[in-house]
Amino acid sequence: MDRVRWQLNRVNQRGASLGLVMSYVDEATALQASGYFKPWSVLPFVDLYGRRFHIGSIRGVNVVYALTAQRRCLFVFFQLNAAVTVQTLIDVFSVSGIVHYGTAGSSNDSMSFGDVSVPKLVAYTGAWTWKKFRSPKESSAELSFAQYNTPNGGENLLGSLKYRNEELYSVGKPMQEVFWLPVDSKWFKIAEQLKVKLERCNDTFCLPTTPQVVYGLKGSSADMFLDNAEYRKFLFKEFGVSTVDEESAAVVMTTTSPGVPVIVFRGVSDLAADKPTWSSTSLMNLASINALKVAVEFIATVGKH
Repeated sequence: MDRVRWQLNRVNQRGASLGLVMSYVDEATALQASGYFKPWSVLPFVDLYGRRFHIGSIRGVNVVYALTAQRRCLFVFFQLNAAVTVQTLIDVFSVSGIVHYGTAGSSNDSMSFGDVSVPKLVAYTGAWTWKKFRSPKESSAELSFAQYNTPNGGENLLGSLKYRNEELYSVGKPMQEVFWLPVDSKWFKIAEQLKVKLERCNDTFCLPTTPQVVYGLKGSSADMFLDNAEYRKFLFKEFGVSTVDEESAAVVMTTTSPGVPVIVFRGVSDLAADKPTWSSTSLMNLASINALKVAVEFIATVGKH
């Protein structure tokens, strides 16, 4: 542990860094293959708590990046892994903010493969109160299973789910119950000014049109991979959610508590079971590359401020 302490002190002597987090191997591979990240020759990485934190720079800006967890691993809690990784970055490294990029499913028909969302708000939609059968409806944010019976009509013994708020603890403030979590407003304004041309093709496939960067939408996270068209429609109708993933809410909530700036970039890799056209596996790489391109441009820009 003494060696690790020495390594951390050595890294922090460089000055403040931006923390960069991603969740899937494809996302980390996109960064490694891009050439954007330049490892620090003195100490290219630190192994801490079972994770490897890579030390280096992007476009001349100090960066520490880490992979939080891999998709489709058994017994992995995506939100927990993301929160632990971000908390470690904040606690032991001198970071001035957290940049989170990765892939997501689209729950908004106006967004398609390769597009990148820069959400203004994210929510954790995996916390529910499972209500008793025939309980009266308390709010609009409820999912009634009977509405999805086939054939239509009748009741459903599963009853309904009521979506719950999260408890947010922040420095100098009393505990708040919140549903929507905002990204850093100053960083969001900087991101809105970016001019990034996204990729239309990868090594195996070309999209019919060039993807776009979309700002100010809403995203949601839960400890599950969404592959159900009806639930996709429900999230968009009830909450106005445009992208679904497993980590963004945890990243934003963890940074909000101590007041550390945060921003999220999510590339669309699938349509959450709606109208399958192309293989989401073949487009995962393209979505990762596009999200990374926007994140890199942001890092270069915010590093000048």
